[in-house]
Amino acid sequence: MAEYWQWAVYVAPLVFLWWWFHRRAKTRHVASLEVLEEAREAGLTEPVSLHPVIDPNKCLGCGACVRACPEQPEHTVLGLVQGKAQLISPTDCIGHGACKIACPLDAIDLVFGTETRGVTIPVVSPTFETSVPGIYIAGELGGMGLIKNALTQGRQAVEAIHRLRKNPHAKVADLIVIGAGPAGFGAALTATSLKMKYLVLEQESLGGCVFQYPRGKLVMTQPAELPIVGRIKITTTSKEDLLSFWQETERKVRMPIRYQEHVKSVEQTPRKTFIITTSKTRYETNSVLLAIGRRGTPRKLGVPGEDLPKVVYRLVDPDQYKGQRVVVVGGGDSALEAAASIAEINDKPVILSYRGDAFQRAKQKNRQRVAAAEQNKQLTVLLKSNVRSIEADTVVIEHNSKLLKVGNDAVIVNAGGVLPNDFLKSMGVAVETKYGTA
Repeated sequence: MAEYWQWAVYVAPLVFLWWWFHRRAKTRHVASLEVLEEAREAGLTEPVSLHPVIDPNKCLGCGACVRACPEQPEHTVLGLVQGKAQLISPTDCIGHGACKIACPLDAIDLVFGTETRGVTIPVVSPTFETSVPGIYIAGELGGMGLIKNALTQGRQAVEAIHRLRKNPHAKVADLIVIGAGPAGFGAALTATSLKMKYLVLEQESLGGCVFQYPRGKLVMTQPAELPIVGRIKITTTSKEDLLSFWQETERKVRMPIRYQEHVKSVEQTPRKTFIITTSKTRYETNSVLLAIGRRGTPRKLGVPGEDLPKVVYRLVDPDQYKGQRVVVVGGGDSALEAAASIAEINDKPVILSYRGDAFQRAKQKNRQRVAAAEQNKQLTVLLKSNVRSIEADTVVIEHNSKLLKVGNDAVIVNAGGVLPNDFLKSMGVAVETKYGTA
């Protein structure tokens, strides 16, 4: 009997550990499956940026990649399904690459696109130069959506331009940077430190895609080394705090940024310089760095009255629409978030207009918010509808073959962006479509 109890003392902890391990694995499996099913139901199964592909034959299910993802816990990008790591929320992946570094068995590759959905990106050299000598690309346009990567690429590209450019014309700019987002910001700091003659052209505001985020949105960044300011040690911060840091740096450095200038064309001259034509004027430069986003210019409705001041293409702060009659146009996450956020705090009519018959490309939580707001009579949803015209205090919407004229104070259009592929081709920049390759 004594031997039995002595044996039990040693075995019991092992049995407990075995039970605890399998219970934990089952909990992770169930939680990961819920996220994966939610993504499938919403049709959000295709990653839009650089993302991991995991070899199940190499993966041991240790979870190192899941823990390493900097998007956790705000976004559950990776999970463990049946004991193997899997990309369970593909559209939330923005290409950190931390999962690949953390994997102890080299079971992860980072790729663009999938077998069924290609991602078109420009062809660039290791120095970020395109197929057109003198034109460079850094940041999101090249497939890197991560802020830290974009900042670093902006710096590296300008360093390469400064090092490699041969026989520049002294009477024109050394460099013109198009876009003042993270890549453009990093490029401007580097050009300043190298005493280059440069300009930054931005069609909207400092921060690019970051500026377009809703108020209070958490921005995930990793430390980046930049000229003049040194190491940026921000790890998790809000949009407002990050922009405040950039704006303060812009003032201190006196960056030559020209705002509200939309670039219409980039043309090469016989002497190998470039003429950039904007909505305001023309510039000549020895080199061009394209630091624009992949979202491109906001897609417009093309209806009468769209040029009225009350029409915008993003939601910055729901509070500014309190007491206003609002129409939101679109069927993606941005449109649903905007409509629900305003409806939940507003005592005036809010309408969500979408041309489709269902919100198939939106996350379940956003569809649930919209459904709840509609049930509470805070929001009117008009599926299979199209805005036909916009007037000073009304909007005409076609719905079920009828024209509805509704009172209106503001219109928010979330219809996506016009991708810049045509812009690249007009310059002669070669692009390629990746189908699950690096």
